Amino acid sequence: MLEIQDWGLVDYHEAWARQRQLVDFVQNNPGRNVFVVCQHPTVITIGKNGKGDNLLVSRDYLKALDINVIEINRGGDVTLHNPGQIVGYPIFNLVNYRQDLHWFLREVESCIIELLAQYGIRGGRVEGLTGVWIDKIRKICAIGMHCSRWVISHGFALNVSNNLNDFNYIIPCGISGKGICSVQSELGTEIEYSKMKNDCIETFRQRFG
Repeated sequence: MLEIQDWGLVDYHEAWARQRQLVDFVQNNPGRNVFVVCQHPTVITIGKNGKGDNLLVSRDYLKALDINVIEINRGGDVTLHNPGQIVGYPIFNLVNYRQDLHWFLREVESCIIELLAQYGIRGGRVEGLTGVWIDKIRKICAIGMHCSRWVISHGFALNVSNNLNDFNYIIPCGISGKGICSVQSELGTEIEYSKMKNDCIETFRQRFG
């Protein structure tokens, strides 16, 4: 059973607390899986493999801009969330699918690639790197997850119509020499966020529902 939850624009700390509650729920209710979509006010998160020197400005400077820096337990390095992203949290029990985290990461990438294709954008992978890329040089979707007792938390952030200038504060995912893009920047036209969010939900429902 796949339940969909749309949290709208939600503070990152609140969303993380709600994720932990859902992880506990899914771990104790075999057969249940929850797919969350949301947006966050501008925030920088650093995964368990992250390095502080991938912040390009001081924390005091970011604090003055009302941008929190939060260290969390997902995989990966530093990333940024801001309004206009589709943030997806698949709180899935892999026992219900396949007990293979690498397989699941590739499945999530495939969902995003499929979604982008619906909008005329050719997304792809870069060998050795997680996420979805355009022309192997611009990242459009970051992915970072945590797995406990085969239950997934955290997830992906797809840039749709968000402010890409905010990424100048970090080295995204700790990867130098590559750019960041969005659906809107690739198409050169405004995107109806709510429609793409619903298309994203349907893409995941078709694959995992």
